[in-house]
Amino acid sequence: MALTGLAIYKLLPKTNCKECGQATCLAFAMQLAAGKATLDACPHVSEEAREALSAASEPPIALVRIGTGPRALEIGNETVLFRHDKRFVYPTGLGVMVSDALAEEQLVARIDAVNRLSFDRLGQIHEIDLLALGYDSADPDRYLDALRLACVRTELNLVLMCGDPEVVGRALEVAGDRKPLLYGADGGNCEAMVDLARRYGLALAVRGRDLNDLAVLAERALKLGHKQLVLDSGAREPGRVLADQTQIRRLAINKRFRPFGFPTICLATGEDAVLDAAVYVGKYAAVVLLDTADLAEILPLITWRLNVYTDPQKPIAIEAKVYEIGNPGPEAPVFLTTNFSLTYFCVMGDIEAARVPAFILPVDTDGTSVLTAWAAGKLTPEKVGTFLENSGIGARVNHRRLIIPGGLAVMSGKLQEITGWEIMVGPRESSLIPAFLKQYWLQ
Repeated sequence: MALTGLAIYKLLPKTNCKECGQATCLAFAMQLAAGKATLDACPHVSEEAREALSAASEPPIALVRIGTGPRALEIGNETVLFRHDKRFVYPTGLGVMVSDALAEEQLVARIDAVNRLSFDRLGQIHEIDLLALGYDSADPDRYLDALRLACVRTELNLVLMCGDPEVVGRALEVAGDRKPLLYGADGGNCEAMVDLARRYGLALAVRGRDLNDLAVLAERALKLGHKQLVLDSGAREPGRVLADQTQIRRLAINKRFRPFGFPTICLATGEDAVLDAAVYVGKYAAVVLLDTADLAEILPLITWRLNVYTDPQKPIAIEAKVYEIGNPGPEAPVFLTTNFSLTYFCVMGDIEAARVPAFILPVDTDGTSVLTAWAAGKLTPEKVGTFLENSGIGARVNHRRLIIPGGLAVMSGKLQEITGWEIMVGPRESSLIPAFLKQYWLQ
């Protein structure tokens, strides 16, 4: 059973040093008990206390790793039920199921289609994470041939969807070094699958018939010494899946029920697969496997995942530096904006539409828009002047004219006085940039 905040406080050094980020040791103890802090944040805790507090300092949902290298997928390690309480940490891993029963040409085409599921959204690359190979042929040799082909043709993390321990053992001789997720252990093969997972150091998906059966299976795996688990309640109807996902998360977070203290996996199939997957992404699934590789269906799902796993207290921002649009020369216009991603990409797109090479200088405003930054004091003439000087833009153009958003007209005089640049007040809406450049710059 998890320790209470007061029980944890009694084991802390009580120095109130604030080095953990909390005002007092008691406040830190309460955060630790709630799973919103880790013991590593306290630099003065004794080894005896650390050992006693190890259970309380563990996250209520374990961190599980699938794959190797830079594309490895980390899931779990969540500490809250609602993203506004803190934030969700590791985005849901999205994967596509591929059948080993396909003919070789079809299998190659399917894997290549999955590999192409990569999108550039607001300057960030978002991709599918997993390729799940199903054992639909019931032919071990065919499954191994399909696995060898998948290992050659994709760098995605693998899921071995096979419940036959003998076939899985042979498959791991082929792909064990890729650290695939094994799916799935059940009441008939649990011990054998746990043994394989432990031998190769792999994550193991445990599939129950319902929540009670899942708890029993997870407990069996834990007693066998394996703690890299992924949970599947066995439900497939979306309403039942949603209810199970919620119960697993609540029991793990609120009750610290150890058998459910692991990330979950859901399968989404059929005509409504993407809609079902969106529900599972929003309600706690750590891995979602789909049976579609359609670009038009996967893109909105990836966008939804991005929205769910964005920190609601921190806007999406880009790096504050000089950006080139086209191939600007020394006579190119220089635009000022903020580093809020949506603002920057609107300005960028409208400059591209004008077909005029230009420089854009997004000032660091903690990812807030122009008027919000101005109202909050995050976009001042002094800050713009410092950024303008440090950016080095003065050495890249032979003029001293800076175009600022129309909403910042009030600061134009002070900004010109500070920087020595001629300040041109641009339009209030970036969509009017092409007309502005035609009237005021291209003459």
